[in-house]
Amino acid sequence: MPSPISRRLYVQRVLELYRLVPGTTGYLRRSDRHLAGTLHDRGVSLEVVHAALLLAVARRTSRSASAAPLAPIATLHYMQPLIDEVIAEPPEPGYFSYIRYKLAAIAPGLAAASGHQLP
Repeated sequence: MPSPISRRLYVQRVLELYRLVPGTTGYLRRSDRHLAGTLHDRGVSLEVVHAALLLAVARRTSRSASAAPLAPIATLHYMQPLIDEVIAEPPEPGYFSYIRYKLAAIAPGLAAASGHQLP
């Protein structure tokens, strides 16, 4: 089912959400815009993209303190497997409320954002 918002607005919102993820390089690539457009064309909701981004931050920040630091996330394509995971096996709705609560101090903009009301 196609997204109820325009492709342009969808791409803009996905990229805005992506830029709120701690650990990204802060640069947007043409391939990031293309992937966001492809997600729109596939009918992937903004809520699914947002959930995948939250999941990525939660997983990256829950690593052992003694683990080697992770390289910065250089592209939205890093999130593709997580988006596919959320589509294939959606977690319980309460799980993302919990993640938002846990990430409020680490990624306040991303934790507070919703698919339809972005900063």
